Amino acid sequence: MAMYFRGKNYWAVILGGSSGFGLASAQLLAEQGMNLCLIHRDRRQRLAEVQNEFSALKKHGVEVLTFNQDALKSENQLAILEVLKSKIDAAPGGVRLVLHAIAKGNLKRMAPIDDASEPLLQPQDFQLTIQAMALSLYDWTKALWEGKFFAPDARILGLTSAGNTKAWAYYAAVSAAKSTLEALVRSMALEFAPFGIRTNVIQAGITDTPSLRMIPGHEQLMEYAEEHNPFKRLTKPEDVAQVVYLLTRDEAAWVNGALIPVDGGEKLV
Repeated sequence: MAMYFRGKNYWAVILGGSSGFGLASAQLLAEQGMNLCLIHRDRRQRLAEVQNEFSALKKHGVEVLTFNQDALKSENQLAILEVLKSKIDAAPGGVRLVLHAIAKGNLKRMAPIDDASEPLLQPQDFQLTIQAMALSLYDWTKALWEGKFFAPDARILGLTSAGNTKAWAYYAAVSAAKSTLEALVRSMALEFAPFGIRTNVIQAGITDTPSLRMIPGHEQLMEYAEEHNPFKRLTKPEDVAQVVYLLTRDEAAWVNGALIPVDGGEKLV
């Protein structure tokens, strides 16, 4: 099968590219001939596994830049973009996709239940979570745009969840971040459109990922979603990756400012 992006020297910048939706998207985009710049944050004990995954991406003949760094630090961003710039300047092309898949947030209750000593959400917890899971998308988009990294028809994608409208215990800070992300995407879709940039957000169904497993009570969320989904299964990272790929294709050029559910109909019940 021909690679859709072969010979175009397009790049995908994936924030959170070592697991879950970010890694699944990287795998599919590499299969289609897109070069990858993957920013991730992993502890030492997981690095061998992560590097094996990244090495497998290169078998498709694409370039793969990986940075195990905190994407929220401006000095890291500057260093990463300097390396990426040298690659882009070497051949025509540019950044076709920015995928924001950062899952860094505080999972605490707003009010205690049985254990009065349980730490509760503080204002700074909201600030950290919203910065990581929402505002950083704009930070990176702005830096890439100002540095003239983007290809003429570029795509920006965020990831949200049903927690944007449903109240889940321990999820308040992340829920606020998801709502902020969606508001950002709408404004970015409006204001970056004159520069050929399309901005959308994917609402994934309940998916068994490392970030979901950090949520207290995730077992119940998974059980409910599997039981009520019309297809009687959970969403998979590969399901979301397929839509990420579709939205990078030329045929998706008229999709802008949309919230796209990728859940097999989970939201219907």
